[in-house]
Amino acid sequence: MQTGRDNHTVELQRSMKSRHLFMISLGGVIGTGLFVGSGATINQAGPVGAIVAYLFGGLIMYLVMVCLGELAVKMPVTGSFQVYATKYIGPGTGFTLGWMYWLSWATTVGLEFTAAGMVMKRWFPDIPIWVWCVCFIVLLFSLNALTTKSFAEAEYWFAGIKVFAVIAFILIGGAAVVGILGIEGKPAPLFTNFTSDGGLFPNGFSAILISMMTVVFSFQGSEVVGIAAGESEAPQKTIPKAIRSIIFRILIFYVLAIGVLAALLPWKQAGLVESPFVAVFDSVGIPYAADIMNAVILTALLSVGNSGLYVCTRMLWSFSQSGMAHPAFGKLNARGVPFNALLISLSFALLSLLTSVIAAETLFVVLLSIGGMAGTLTWMSIALSQYNFRKQFIKNGGGVRELKYRVPLYPFIPIVCLILCASILVFMAFDPAQRSSLYFGCGFMGCCYLYYYLRYTRNEKRSLSFEEAETNKANNVVLEERA
Repeated sequence: MQTGRDNHTVELQRSMKSRHLFMISLGGVIGTGLFVGSGATINQAGPVGAIVAYLFGGLIMYLVMVCLGELAVKMPVTGSFQVYATKYIGPGTGFTLGWMYWLSWATTVGLEFTAAGMVMKRWFPDIPIWVWCVCFIVLLFSLNALTTKSFAEAEYWFAGIKVFAVIAFILIGGAAVVGILGIEGKPAPLFTNFTSDGGLFPNGFSAILISMMTVVFSFQGSEVVGIAAGESEAPQKTIPKAIRSIIFRILIFYVLAIGVLAALLPWKQAGLVESPFVAVFDSVGIPYAADIMNAVILTALLSVGNSGLYVCTRMLWSFSQSGMAHPAFGKLNARGVPFNALLISLSFALLSLLTSVIAAETLFVVLLSIGGMAGTLTWMSIALSQYNFRKQFIKNGGGVRELKYRVPLYPFIPIVCLILCASILVFMAFDPAQRSSLYFGCGFMGCCYLYYYLRYTRNEKRSLSFEEAETNKANNVVLEERA
């Protein structure tokens, strides 16, 4: 609990229930990466290669989430991993990581507005995209500005629609694979698409490694449960329950969905369709399949935008509490929402939206590159923070059994998590399409560290030098008086 300059208690409302936390994490992961981008992964890595890639990505997500669980249950604070990185890695790392993560989500929110407007063009081709962008901006701003509960409830239903769509796809697609449902009069494919046109790994194992960054990006967003921990009811109970549920259900949804897609679509065609889900629904003769999936994709976009705006607002609020941003961003409105932080986050999202039109090949590409790298660095910081936290906790006399939720097989899990995340960054260097992400991301990270040193570290040293000088003066006066 912290107090602001106006002497009012600065505290966010703890109004999120376990069902909200679960759906927020699930909704943050199930999005356009699955509904649209999964076809490209199958095309790049092959049918079995895509499944292996998603299993590998799910393993990394599991390692990250159990590390986050121990930290979030012990310290359920808004700002989450940025606060943990500041405390258990270093303030410069916390500052850099926090601003990179904030920038990535703010850019993503701007993207979601544009994409949602483009989706609406299918039904209303004569209405300009910017009109729909304005409508969705007003909608998401209202949901985030009212109360934390209004955001959580909206995200619960957004995520519910996506989950229902994935389950329906798995059931209908699975029936088509074994021949219960016909596919345009053709015999049941069974698993022939797994072995035809080059076999299980048509592009080799290297294609799996290169596709890993895309796969990991699909799973990023699960860590949002850590940010929401500061506004959840009874975090010691709700967070472990949400984490246990989210890990296995995401893996089941993703792996089964990718398996069905790979069985129904030849891998050479999978990356050529706009949405492989639409292609499957069309092939089994479901009426209005394209419109149904268009509505689901719209929901997915609004869900990601809703979560992104929430994350940006809470991160900026957390920055203000730790002195990394202006104190004005820590001010809460009468409903307990950081309103100023919400306004500036939305403003930057709109600015990034503008850059996609004005400087699509320069500035916006840089923003996307920074955002892409920020997710993997965030996962690494969670693992390292947990590793350092446990060491410090035991050193200070704490017992492992005192932890309500603890990482099993410590220190093996955080170390393996760090190695796997680092390997993904290395793989980026071997893919020309992703290499710019590494360059721009490292450049921005270096700038953040430099700014922190110039803005904070030097001032702290000056302050300490001043205090030492004043202390020496006082000591000299005492000595002179004694003499």
